[in-house]
Amino acid sequence: MDWRGLLQNEMAGAFHATEKLFDRLNDDMLDWKPSDGQNWMKLSQLLYHVASSCGGGFKGFVTGDWGFPEGVDPAKIPPQDMLPPAERLPAVESVAQAKTMLEKDKALAKQMLEQCSEDELANKIAPAPWDPTETVLGHRLLQSIEHQKQHKGQLFYYIKLQGQKVGTAHLWGMG
Repeated sequence: MDWRGLLQNEMAGAFHATEKLFDRLNDDMLDWKPSDGQNWMKLSQLLYHVASSCGGGFKGFVTGDWGFPEGVDPAKIPPQDMLPPAERLPAVESVAQAKTMLEKDKALAKQMLEQCSEDELANKIAPAPWDPTETVLGHRLLQSIEHQKQHKGQLFYYIKLQGQKVGTAHLWGMG
């Protein structure tokens, strides 16, 4: 299997489609969140999350640096703190900030992938702080891309629910 080629292609498509969705936004939309249900992020929080959802995972899996403060064992962090409620999540202050963050996230993911050999991608076991299952590095990096794609889909629906005319083509970066 060509892990590097697969990961590069998946990243290219995910980041392209996400960038196109970001282009549909303006700062007046940032405080919006769905009115039904509970624990919804504001658009500003979702943008922060989408714009930092791939590269950090790549860095954690490739280098082991998850960004936790020194001396903090992620296995000892209570689940409610690993996945805090929406009101505790960070937010961007502008769409421009989100776009800058997304570019940095893409650059970090590419940089981390460049550090990996095909052998490491296919054979190195890469546990996650939230999942100790023995999974190879290439699969873990693919999961990081899928994480971004999931939230890109969430962003698509946030845009749609705000009344913009978007369709399937926009979800896939073709509109």
